[in-house]
Amino acid sequence: MAGTLKNPWIYLLFVLPALALYVLFFIYPMLSSVYYGFTDWDGLNEPRFIGLDNFAEAFSDSKFRQSILNNVYILLFSVFVQIPVIVFFAILISGVKRLQGFYKTTVFMPSIVSTAVIGILWGFMYDPEAGIVNKFLGLFGVKEIYWLADMKMAMWAILIANAWQWVGFYIVLVLAAILAIPRELNEAAEIDGASGWQRALRITIPLIWPVISVIVMLSIAGAMKVVDIVLVMTGGGPVGATEVMASYMVTKAIRFGDYGYGTALSLIIFAIALLITAFYQLAFGRTNERTDG
Repeated sequence: MAGTLKNPWIYLLFVLPALALYVLFFIYPMLSSVYYGFTDWDGLNEPRFIGLDNFAEAFSDSKFRQSILNNVYILLFSVFVQIPVIVFFAILISGVKRLQGFYKTTVFMPSIVSTAVIGILWGFMYDPEAGIVNKFLGLFGVKEIYWLADMKMAMWAILIANAWQWVGFYIVLVLAAILAIPRELNEAAEIDGASGWQRALRITIPLIWPVISVIVMLSIAGAMKVVDIVLVMTGGGPVGATEVMASYMVTKAIRFGDYGYGTALSLIIFAIALLITAFYQLAFGRTNERTDG
């Protein structure tokens, strides 16, 4: 038995099934995508190699450029609006002494619901005549707003619905980090006369900064791959006002059958996400390491 465990081929034998599945369902499709991105292919006929034509078309495509801009809007909203809100509510809940578990469960629940359900729910809420959002605004004399049909409001409607789904998940992460801070630190600061906001700014936020950094990374990743809520609520409309990169890729590949061009778009999306992630790591990774140290 001991001799068997020392044989490296035994370990290879156990690894091979998982490795084969990984190659079959991840490596091979990814390499195939790279190839198809350089072809003119409709998914049925033999692909025809066309070089960089798909990529040149993508960067000259005004609709794709608009979809990139919409992803940037989502990214900026996620980082500069959602994250301060997340930290604010996490700090508030951490100071609650009764029903804290209830609040954590309540804010977390939307994140476990299907995005399709969230999209349909908010679609009803945004209904210009029967929706609860317009009903509430009507109490203050605001006229009916066509949230999902107005080019200026549709993107805001998507941002709010998407934030509502995921904010609670991140609040729970930040709350766990806050509750792990030793009580003695806050008690000593309180004895010294520090107010609640001073303790939050000088003690809590610096100590949970590594967790906030992780949430920023997750928010960036989420902003780059958002697609399902757009497809459910607006389908990219009106007139492409809410089209994001992934939804435009789905439209070109699935609806119009241009799989070669759609695959090229997927490679561009992957490259953009990789560049943004690498930039964040280079710009802020060292700062986070110094904070950890």
